[in-house]
Amino acid sequence: MATFLYRLGRTAFRRRRLFLLIWLAVLVAVGVGAATASKPATKPFSIPGIEAQKAIDLLDERSPDSGGGGAVARVVFETEDGLRIDAPHNRAAVEKTITALDGTPEIASISDPFSPATVSDDGSVAYTTVEYLVGADVLQDSTRDTLEAAVDQGEAAGLTVEVGGDALEAEMSVGNGEIIGIAIAAVVLAITFGAMIAAGLPLLTAILGVGIGIAGITAVAGIFDLSESTSTLAMMIGLAVGIDYALFIVSRYRNELRLGREPEEAAGRAVGTAGSAVVFAGLTVVIALAGLAVVNIPMLTEMGLAAAFTVVIAVLVALTFVPVLLGFAGKRIFGRKHRKRLAQQPAERAPEKPNMGSRWARFVLRRPVMVLAASVIGLGVVAVPVASMDLGLPDDGAKSTDTTQRRAYDILSDSFGPGFNGPLMLVVDTAGVSDGQAAVDTVRERVAGLKPSVAKVGEAGFNEAGDLATVMVTPATNPSDPKTKDVVHDIRDVLKDVRAETGAETLVGGSPALAIDFSQKLNDALIPYLILVVGLAFLLLIAVFRSILVPLKAALGFLLSVLAALGAVVAVFQWGWLGGLLGVETTGPIMSMMPIFLVGVVFGLAMDYEVFLVTGMREAFVHGQSPREAVVSGFRHGARVVTAAAIIMIAVFAGFIGASDAMIKMIGLGLAAAVLFDAFVVRMAIVPAVLALLGKSAWWLPKWLDRILPNVDVEGDSLNKHIEAQAAGNAPPPDHDREPVRI
Repeated sequence: MATFLYRLGRTAFRRRRLFLLIWLAVLVAVGVGAATASKPATKPFSIPGIEAQKAIDLLDERSPDSGGGGAVARVVFETEDGLRIDAPHNRAAVEKTITALDGTPEIASISDPFSPATVSDDGSVAYTTVEYLVGADVLQDSTRDTLEAAVDQGEAAGLTVEVGGDALEAEMSVGNGEIIGIAIAAVVLAITFGAMIAAGLPLLTAILGVGIGIAGITAVAGIFDLSESTSTLAMMIGLAVGIDYALFIVSRYRNELRLGREPEEAAGRAVGTAGSAVVFAGLTVVIALAGLAVVNIPMLTEMGLAAAFTVVIAVLVALTFVPVLLGFAGKRIFGRKHRKRLAQQPAERAPEKPNMGSRWARFVLRRPVMVLAASVIGLGVVAVPVASMDLGLPDDGAKSTDTTQRRAYDILSDSFGPGFNGPLMLVVDTAGVSDGQAAVDTVRERVAGLKPSVAKVGEAGFNEAGDLATVMVTPATNPSDPKTKDVVHDIRDVLKDVRAETGAETLVGGSPALAIDFSQKLNDALIPYLILVVGLAFLLLIAVFRSILVPLKAALGFLLSVLAALGAVVAVFQWGWLGGLLGVETTGPIMSMMPIFLVGVVFGLAMDYEVFLVTGMREAFVHGQSPREAVVSGFRHGARVVTAAAIIMIAVFAGFIGASDAMIKMIGLGLAAAVLFDAFVVRMAIVPAVLALLGKSAWWLPKWLDRILPNVDVEGDSLNKHIEAQAAGNAPPPDHDREPVRI
């Protein structure tokens, strides 16, 4: 493969104008496709296979009008004068607000705010539920403006008016995350390369790759019915790996120029060697992201596949567009002073001076046990909070107190009880039951017997056919309280007995049950997902490194990184540590998909650093250096670039911590922490320490396995033979470079 990539790199360098036109044509094509694509249809959040989802599906099937499916606004009124909400002047203010909403074309219904169930016990709070005909993402701006104007009228009359639900939900915003990340990346690249052209090239290629990836996703969003959040992860990952992959090839190109090679030859060798590492690093990321499909959650599958597509684009851009820009840059990839030195001394073949990377490697080689113990213990301490991690789905209670949704949530919780914002919905299937009403009464009676865990059991409502009933149950605790999980399990246990007695099956739904079932589904999928993704990547890395222990060490180090990153997330978002500094106003459960999501993304990124750093060691070892010197050589040439790449990724991900959405904020912190731990603790400390202790046995591979494995030649050994043979005039055909490297 190295020989093929070498030829590809030289061809792109030589025919750079043609390749440039091709990429610009692709960008224009997907841009036009995105601009003219139809918007995806609104679809509800769906989690196949869980009981809460089955309750929703059954309700939609038997009583389609009851679910609505449109946006909801729960308008909450609170008095400020100490009088009851139904006092004449307060009632007039409430009615004036509701009258202002009447006639809005997209409103389906408005409930009575003065019924006994919608007024608090002390009479100071009332609410009305406004249901819309369409989803929140397609509500007209005029409809939202009408709602806001009605709220203003209520406040002008002396009431506190807040709006919960999703009707006024702001679009998901990631703040200035991309801009901050790119700005920091530019500074890091300028320091790393000392030349503006070299610093700008990875940024330009990454922006091109992300632009094509996001535009491509947008273009097909309507066809495949993708959600609006699908491209969020693709933007994060695409920007980070796009910069990193270009960075590694540019760095190798500069090294080849220092050795006196002509620019075209240097570009070919850079793509043939560093490009091979890019291909396999990208492949591990794609495996990890695409593997999210095994969880069988549509949103997670969409995000994983979209991000994997963007990574593929980043790899293609690195292999075919980076050499194009190198062709235009030539030797200007160096600063002016460096070019003058190269002109005076074209080939830097003298023994290389120690740098920070080689000095650090020698320090670790002298004290491998101490470094290994300190690194493992340190990551273990950071991972301690994972033991108390609670999983759930974010609701209005997790939003900032600056939002009207959060204020409405707090007023309702204080006035109607903590469980009011997260009621459970019992869906009773009475089809085929001789006395459906008696069966439903039995359900209500048994669930009411669970007090005080259950605060209230509502009246039953039947559909038109009379074969399905719904009963609303209010827990005594708020939706994110662990006790609510116990209540759900207790209700389900009781309902099993009711089914045996009456024949009526009852499904427990509602937002708390959905969150509990979602978390359980993800937990059940985590181990199979790990086995699939880590297993495939382990086999791939065996072929890349031709070793058993090196891939095993890489996988174990990754687990340490993930656990430490999850520990940091729990400490901030659940325990509240550094919450004020990071803009986390409210603590609560960790997003249910965070563990499996972090595993998928971080595994791919961790293997990036493993491939880029260890391939240098592998190359030095294959070319005759001792195992210890190979470690030093790998760090001499790779540590600076890997460090820069890690800082860039951390900057990109940390930029998303400023997002307004709690989920994006949590993902940004988790990914930034994971890259920090993996790059600077696992790869820079644990990897050289373990290799120092293993010595030559680190590169051991059974002979029978060595014979059957394909030779991917990531260290470029067969490429060197091909170039030497070509120089001698008898270059072998491309298929002759598959002879395995023997150790």
